Amino acid sequence: MKPKKIPMRMCVGCREMKEKRELLRVVHTPEGAVLLDRTGKLNGRGAYVCKSAQCLQKAVKTRQLERALSCPISQEVFESLEKAMAQDG
Repeated sequence: MKPKKIPMRMCVGCREMKEKRELLRVVHTPEGAVLLDRTGKLNGRGAYVCKSAQCLQKAVKTRQLERALSCPISQEVFESLEKAMAQDG
């Protein structure tokens, strides 16, 4: 029997390839909002980040998250993403 393929994605912070379910998806919706996508099924352009605050901070500092989502990200959105990550835990 053929082994099941595991989807891999790259973290925009540390640039490491990891399993999709180990990462958090940040999505830029067609309405213009930047949200943390817990289901992985929201419409819009997505980027993946490790479940660590350091990776999120690095992705924002190097502007990789903005490049991946093709939109500017305000400080308020960054803080809300950090809070949501802390709740997920």
